[in-house]
Amino acid sequence: MSSSYKTPSDTAKAIVETGAIKNKSPLINTIILAFLAGAYIAFGGMFAQITTAGMADAGFPAGLVKLFFAGVFPVGLMLVLIAGAELFTGNIMYFTFGILEKKASIKGLIRNWTTSWIFNFIGSIFVAFFLAYLTGLMTDPIYAEGAIALASKKVALSWDQSFLRAIGCNWLVCLAVYLAFASDDIIGKIFGIWFPITAFVTIGFEHSVANMYFIPIAMLLGGDITIIDLFNNLIPVTLGNIVGAAIFVACAYWFVYLRKK
Repeated sequence: MSSSYKTPSDTAKAIVETGAIKNKSPLINTIILAFLAGAYIAFGGMFAQITTAGMADAGFPAGLVKLFFAGVFPVGLMLVLIAGAELFTGNIMYFTFGILEKKASIKGLIRNWTTSWIFNFIGSIFVAFFLAYLTGLMTDPIYAEGAIALASKKVALSWDQSFLRAIGCNWLVCLAVYLAFASDDIIGKIFGIWFPITAFVTIGFEHSVANMYFIPIAMLLGGDITIIDLFNNLIPVTLGNIVGAAIFVACAYWFVYLRKK
């Protein structure tokens, strides 16, 4: 009788093989797929903002508003994993696994992480500017107010707060990827993605690629946020995302399941 899911150790092996494939991927493929990943995460962010606009003013409890916001946001990672794309935060895990198993190289890691981060940013900016701002979809005051408030809270965090929240974020994001890899059917992958992503967004953790959309759209809408504010968020969040994925997921599961005894 065949199983529709992998064991945790088999899941770890599958992720190693994905890291090996990404290590050899042509640069142009990484660029295109990274642009798409940034756009997909931005779609999820825009979807969440429009879904919850006005809920707080209508008297919904803050926790419930966050849950509704978080409940639709996972569409971005579903598109990344099922349709295929290069997301920086997931690539941290793939390459850490790959290097630990000697299936990927430091050179490949640097090339992939740098390319995916930059083009995730470009994809996010593309959606923010062309599809959220110029279309007028996010310029309505009911949407703009919420977008500016969200980004303003993010840039007001201290570096240590941003860093620690980013660790928790990518710990959960990469567990979502891990669960998606464990399932061999689409519905299983969707459920595996949905719960951890909903958890990290509801809790209020920080995701670097999501913030590449959330902060620029607020800037476009007139928020009192500068480029310095943007990078004061993205730098510690990126570093925290690296720690969350590399240490708490990749190194932990490699040590338990793949380390040569």
